[in-house]
Amino acid sequence: MEGKFITFEGCEGAGKSTQIRLLSEYLTKCGVAHTVTREPGGSEISEAIRRVILNGKFTEMTDECEALLYAAARAQHLSDTVLPALRRGEIVLCDRYIFSSFAYQGYGRGLSLPFLRDINAYAIQNFMPDVTLFLNIAPVQAFARKHGADENDRIEQAGEAFHQRVYEGYLELLQKYPESMVSIDCSGSKFETHGRIVETLRRRGIV
Repeated sequence: MEGKFITFEGCEGAGKSTQIRLLSEYLTKCGVAHTVTREPGGSEISEAIRRVILNGKFTEMTDECEALLYAAARAQHLSDTVLPALRRGEIVLCDRYIFSSFAYQGYGRGLSLPFLRDINAYAIQNFMPDVTLFLNIAPVQAFARKHGADENDRIEQAGEAFHQRVYEGYLELLQKYPESMVSIDCSGSKFETHGRIVETLRRRGIV
């Protein structure tokens, strides 16, 4: 596979969608072929699973079910979208990936990291990102940016304590995976953050 796999992580409201859009616009101007996708989702079947996972009515979903649904959506997404793009030699920009499972279902929900690694073995063994960009902003500030949690999103409605655990989990993951994850300061304007992202990718020889 000749392409490059770039994933974006962060708390709800961190600005991932905005930064992916800005990076996509930058790559387009540079004439670089790329694919923009997301998790859960990114392909027809995975998008159907996404609607189940995030449905605010499914309040009784177990943590294990949630984690398994994410893993299932990921496997389908990789097969349908990511692998073909990488084989075409494209850069893949993905909104969330494996570290979201570790942060949200592991540190947030309290599931064991070995369990999460096991159910995501296909992804870990075959599709680890070339770099994961963590947009580093605390959940209280991030939610303020987006004017509160979406009442129809089951994950966003999980509560302040949950999202704080997720954020602290991400900070631990940065220490555990220093070669894979890069912390991006996004306290400034969206354009300042974009500049930091481009510089990080340049240093790694990706753009």
